[in-house]
Amino acid sequence: MTSLLPALGGALLVAGVIGVVVGARRVPVDDAAPRRRPLAAKLATVDRQTKILAAVGLVGGIVVYAITGWIVAVVLGPVAGVGLPVLLSAGNSGQTIRRLEALEEWTRSLAGVLTVGVGLEEAIRMSLRSAPEEIRPEVTNLVARLRARWGTVAALRAFGDELDDATGDVVAATLILGASRRGAGLASVLESLAQSVADDVRARREIEAERAKPRATARWVTIITAGVLLVLAFTGDYIAPYSSALGQVLITAYLAAYVGLLVMMRQMSKGAPLPRFMGERAREGARS
Repeated sequence: MTSLLPALGGALLVAGVIGVVVGARRVPVDDAAPRRRPLAAKLATVDRQTKILAAVGLVGGIVVYAITGWIVAVVLGPVAGVGLPVLLSAGNSGQTIRRLEALEEWTRSLAGVLTVGVGLEEAIRMSLRSAPEEIRPEVTNLVARLRARWGTVAALRAFGDELDDATGDVVAATLILGASRRGAGLASVLESLAQSVADDVRARREIEAERAKPRATARWVTIITAGVLLVLAFTGDYIAPYSSALGQVLITAYLAAYVGLLVMMRQMSKGAPLPRFMGERAREGARS
């Protein structure tokens, strides 16, 4: 008993440190955010895949409880079923790269249309036909604003806000300068810009490949650990001490510490997006 108390104290200390680190992160406050909805309304918005993962985790937790007697498994099973795929996934980095590739393709297409001598607004309308799917909604909104008699500069600023990316700001700013000056070299500038976006995509792919290595290691360590625990669960004697109340507290603390490390690893491998220089948020940052 005396040897278990220091272990419990250490586990709780680690969990407390993780909680302090997570709680100390700065989170932007949205004054216009809606009020909290009832729990039933929130559950109704959960997607089908999350519900399936939670159900699978619940069934797994019940099976573990039936084998080991760990009542805590009934609670931790759904949490693990929903949380582990999120913590071990690559996030939305792949989608961001695909959107940048689509932006490069659209910029090259726009430059090609401009070479035939049409104006910028007409070239943007014509580019909608071949716009990639990843940015088609943003290009569609841009064309709709131009047809609704928006000013070209205002429509392009809104286009940059919808892209919500530093590279998208560069493309929007280049088009805004072209719309303001009406020079003859916009097509060649867009060709160079498209090559710059392609270099950006290549660099981001290399970075994402390096970030994928620790995620793959953590994924395999998690799978192997879960497999070893599953095998040991059938031995009976090895996991018998964890069936007590104190053992349940300890196993919960160990799992919480492991999940905390996964959260820290995900935060380190996610990276921060490049700051934008257009839009309301960038203007607020400049004023502050």
